[in-house]
Amino acid sequence: MKVDYLVIGIGLAGISFCEQLKANNKSFLVFDDASQLSSTVAGGLYNPVVLKRFTPVWKCQEQLEIALQMFNRLESNLQIKIDYKLPVYRKFASLEEQNDWFTASDKPILSEYLSSTIIKNTNPFIDAPFGFGKVLETGRIDVKTLIDAYKNDLLKSQLFFDEIFNYDYLVFNEAFIQYKDITAKHIVFAEGFGVTKNPFFKQVPLVSAKGELLTIHAPQLKIDYVLKAGVFLIPLGDDLYIVGATYEWKDLTNNTSKSAKEELLSKLNKLINCSFEVVNQVAGVRPTVKDRRPLVGAHSTIKNMYLLNGLGTRGVMIGPYVAKALFNLIENKIPLDAEIDINRFNC
Repeated sequence: MKVDYLVIGIGLAGISFCEQLKANNKSFLVFDDASQLSSTVAGGLYNPVVLKRFTPVWKCQEQLEIALQMFNRLESNLQIKIDYKLPVYRKFASLEEQNDWFTASDKPILSEYLSSTIIKNTNPFIDAPFGFGKVLETGRIDVKTLIDAYKNDLLKSQLFFDEIFNYDYLVFNEAFIQYKDITAKHIVFAEGFGVTKNPFFKQVPLVSAKGELLTIHAPQLKIDYVLKAGVFLIPLGDDLYIVGATYEWKDLTNNTSKSAKEELLSKLNKLINCSFEVVNQVAGVRPTVKDRRPLVGAHSTIKNMYLLNGLGTRGVMIGPYVAKALFNLIENKIPLDAEIDINRFNC
């Protein structure tokens, strides 16, 4: 069997790259063993503002444009609903934070994303005496629904292998890559934290962080916006909310922990004062990088081998952007932005 590409991994990075291949009529096959959960347990927010410092996300305009177009196309092609438009409300802790917000909202790059009107809190179950700042052009992607639907679509087209990819079976040639009975022009590894087991990218400087989320049922709360205040509180409908997320750098397993649950509940109880029930807890390891930029580019010595990784906590926004950048590098010889090129770490 001959194809243009082998894609290893079908999280947000892998899906984003496959969409580039489809749009450009390139043939491909995908391998994924469902061992990496960072995408499937992600909160799925897209938000162009760093809410801790009231600064724009790196290349936020370009990222949003490419990402929202891709998710809109996926909704149509897969006949699913995944993009839920939701404003983000940032709780103010003081009058000083309100003033910082006003200052930021006057900046040209942020004026289209930060409302200059302070929203007063009218919800008796939320503790927010200084009100909220409203972030525009935000929402939630239902990542799990997307990944499940995408896998099923690939399976129907016989493009998906639900199995462990065995690196030992790879054979390299100047003109192609051979894997078992498959011949491909290129191979792209989009494995997330799984890249730590990849012998071809041993030097990749991931600083991975485990994240855990809770889902709560809170019938009294009744909010239709994402609330950011120490934790994110994301409405799912039917009085269900995601609460997240934690950061853990030592325990890099997909197992949930009592300590993470207690941490999230402690922060949540400082934010809301209504009754609720925890109905689910999930964990996954995020592929993050010390400079908070993705890892994209070609292997240093093996021709036609590439990496697409390190999306961190903003995968729904940055994934489509860097996937397009990698495709343009491979097919159109357009250089990568130096900030995302893996060569910055001499990998």
